[in-house]
Amino acid sequence: MLITLILIKAIGLATPHSMQRPLHPDLQRYVDERVLPAMAAIPTERKESLDLLAAFLKERKAAGATADLTFICTHNSRRSHLSQLWAATAAWHFAQDHVRTFSGGTEATAFNPRAVAAVERAGFQVVRNDGKNPVYEVSFSPDRIAERCWSKKYDDPANPQKDFCAVMTCSEADKNCPIVLGALDRISLPYNDPKEADNTPEEAARYDERCLQIAAEEWHVMQRAAMP
Repeated sequence: MLITLILIKAIGLATPHSMQRPLHPDLQRYVDERVLPAMAAIPTERKESLDLLAAFLKERKAAGATADLTFICTHNSRRSHLSQLWAATAAWHFAQDHVRTFSGGTEATAFNPRAVAAVERAGFQVVRNDGKNPVYEVSFSPDRIAERCWSKKYDDPANPQKDFCAVMTCSEADKNCPIVLGALDRISLPYNDPKEADNTPEEAARYDERCLQIAAEEWHVMQRAAMP
């Protein structure tokens, strides 16, 4: 326990407090109590992929360019949305204003309500709209406009068409989409699909687990990107 607390303190000190922007209170509590401890447990081999993403962000910033991240999964319903939201949240928190986050799939379905419920439990504020593929307004800070989330293909006009980093969040999309047109870089960052627990007693816990894992990893990426 003492070692964990020391690691959390070190993580918090890695970026000047003046650079850290406010989140909604419940979300900030989730970050402090859940995300920071989870960061300390990220395996070394996983950090190698995460650090490639951080390097992309630093390179784009050094070039005076935006760093567009498109998180890609098969259906753009769960993992890609969670990644988009947590990357946007961490980028805002660490004042990485050159970072823009997007998501898409190899096909479009809908932002799954179970994944939406998971981000609500984490402290995001969500406004739902009606429809078969509804647009969700997801807010992480009182000082920033909400993210608009809906399911779409990765090459949808709402997403960047060139000079972006394609972040592959599932192995199926990575395999079935060998070429992502317009991508400046491509990084494989697959996550286990919480869909496997749908309609079981483990459903909520599995979605919460994936939400936390993605949160911790995006926090790691943006913190590294913010470092000199």
